[in-house]
Amino acid sequence: MLNRLKRDWQGQLQVLALCAWLGVGGWAGAQTPAARPVAPSGQAVHGGTLQFGVVPEAATIVSIDNTFGFPQKVGTKVVEGLLAYDFEFKPEARLATRWQVSPDGLQYRFELRRGVKWHDGRDFSSADVAFSILTLKEFHPRGRATFANVSEVRTPDAHTAIIVLSKPAPYLLTALASSESPIVPRHLYEGTDIRANPYNTKPVGTGPFVFKEWVKGSHIILERNPDYWDKPKPYLDRIVVRIIPDPAARAAALESGQLDLAGDTPVPLGDVARLRSLPTLDITTRGYEYGGQQSQFEFNLDTPALANPKVRLAIAHAVDPKALVKTAWFGFAEVSPTPITPVLKQFSDLRINPHAYDPALSERLLDEAGFARKADGKRFALRLTYNPYYQEGNRRTTEYLRQALNRIGIDASIAAYDFGSFVKAVYTDRSFDIAVNNLNNNFDPTVGVQRIYWSKNFKPGLGFSNASHYANPEVDQLLEAAAVEPDLTRRRGLFFRFQQIIHQELPVVNLAAFQPVTVAQKKVRRHTLNSNGLNDSFAELYLAP
Repeated sequence: MLNRLKRDWQGQLQVLALCAWLGVGGWAGAQTPAARPVAPSGQAVHGGTLQFGVVPEAATIVSIDNTFGFPQKVGTKVVEGLLAYDFEFKPEARLATRWQVSPDGLQYRFELRRGVKWHDGRDFSSADVAFSILTLKEFHPRGRATFANVSEVRTPDAHTAIIVLSKPAPYLLTALASSESPIVPRHLYEGTDIRANPYNTKPVGTGPFVFKEWVKGSHIILERNPDYWDKPKPYLDRIVVRIIPDPAARAAALESGQLDLAGDTPVPLGDVARLRSLPTLDITTRGYEYGGQQSQFEFNLDTPALANPKVRLAIAHAVDPKALVKTAWFGFAEVSPTPITPVLKQFSDLRINPHAYDPALSERLLDEAGFARKADGKRFALRLTYNPYYQEGNRRTTEYLRQALNRIGIDASIAAYDFGSFVKAVYTDRSFDIAVNNLNNNFDPTVGVQRIYWSKNFKPGLGFSNASHYANPEVDQLLEAAAVEPDLTRRRGLFFRFQQIIHQELPVVNLAAFQPVTVAQKKVRRHTLNSNGLNDSFAELYLAP
């Protein structure tokens, strides 16, 4: 199973995506079978409505200030990025048609697509790019690191943008996808409260689909942009984003054809084998390479007991990652004890082994830390919670953790939240002790990993950042040096040292690199065309007759 998953991550396993609610993204669309024109095999046809299942619902559709999965799936059909990336992370043109990096790595010059208009009729220009990059630098959890070295964005003319850096950023050219670095209209955002801007929930973009309505808890409607710059795309008439919180209900909707497409493992993992056998559905694990999913649990180091390193180590020894891969992720994962997922094979330190499963050692460490069992057998209490985005795997992981902690005398209880409440509890209120999470490593550790451990990224209210409140000057120095190191060998060495420190100090226990699943009706074509999968624009998606 692990070898198969590794092949998937390297882009060698190719299967189509299965659906759950509402349509797929990619390239052309079609209406009912009777309304669809007949086209030669493999040729895109126009028309149709895609029923695309996306959960959990977030409070926004635009990812200008967040890394939520919901806007990355939905907003990217409306708001575009400068580039996209193939399965090998090679850049492809989107709003930028050409790009050039200076020999010293301090200037990135982009020639912008001409004739592009925002959905409200205003012209797209380099001023929008400059505003968006500087906004991402200030407000985006990963963008704070990605664009940390940006000193200015020059706009010598309406169709040229030059990102100027104070220090090299060797990852920057792979950080410009719409899901990661959306380009928003300056004329609608400038001078506003970015997080409260009304266009976060009714976006205006340059993309293939135009926002029409959002009925909270039910659906979002996106309609074909007749003035899209890449005509005759898009092929779909409409995308209906369906919000179905229950995994079993999503599985039923996919099986019955009520949903055309859904990703991020939309069905119970125990149902995947059965659904794979159905003649109407296809399943793929491709299209998640740009994300690099990692399962982990984060300690709140402001909790007195968890500030003790022996307590954290004791908890790590109480968990069996191999059992978690089997019971929580049904084998759709591999053990990953390092902060950097093995998917990023050039940076992951594979010499690091998981802390051995040894509950007896956990007991001794807790005694040594001064937390002996009391008369009732309990040592102290901890509050556990989990990110509901990958609800099944994270919930099962949390239940396993609760049982493991109870066995070693820690009175653990679980607080289950919806997505918005989870983000508030962990990142604003900090009303948790251990959070089971899945944080993308992304295409580069500076973008996806640094945010979790960098002391400067602890900022209450900033989602999916340094939830642990971890601060280590050496780790900060290593991460900051790696972020500007153009030499691959030296950069790898910096990341290796960083991983060793984290494995020793354990602000976070890294558990497994898991592989999400996409489910799609076979009629849905071209939904997964690059490493960003369903997070791409769906300009190419169509529905076969």
